[in-house]
Amino acid sequence: MEILRTARLRLRTIHAGDAAFYFDLVNDPSWIQHIGQRNIHTLDAARAAILDGPCLAQLERGFSLYLVEQLSDGAPIGLCGLLKRDTLPDVDIGYALRPAYWGQGYAYEAAAAVVAHARDDLKLKRLLGITSPENLVSNRLLQKLGLVFVEFVQLTSDNSGSNLYSIEFPTVT
Repeated sequence: MEILRTARLRLRTIHAGDAAFYFDLVNDPSWIQHIGQRNIHTLDAARAAILDGPCLAQLERGFSLYLVEQLSDGAPIGLCGLLKRDTLPDVDIGYALRPAYWGQGYAYEAAAAVVAHARDDLKLKRLLGITSPENLVSNRLLQKLGLVFVEFVQLTSDNSGSNLYSIEFPTVT
């Protein structure tokens, strides 16, 4: 199901048929370095992770991580969407692109559409973003989207910590 469309991209719900793409993305060295090891070592595990993660979130919450495709050829290039983590008080934006698509403005294009969706369609009051302090590109992207650095947080005992960003959306009366 298409959720959002931009000038160059379509963001749609991810499904079990996207397992090969998902498997490759979460096992890319850049994903592991900046987001973490997901221990997904088979296509069956990738399918299960999609069903138990984004598919379930979409059903329960009405939002999730979306598959990002190029409009020109339908090629899947990454994920971008919204998550509600137990370790954060509010919804946060998440994104990851295949390295071949870095540096072309796709991450900003997809993420800006997701921020607008969170504000205008879902009527969220606040949106968070987290990234590792070492991921300078992701830190700059969150700032370009209008999120402001709040603090360094330790979300779980088994990670090295993250920069927490936030944006408040004005309430329309």
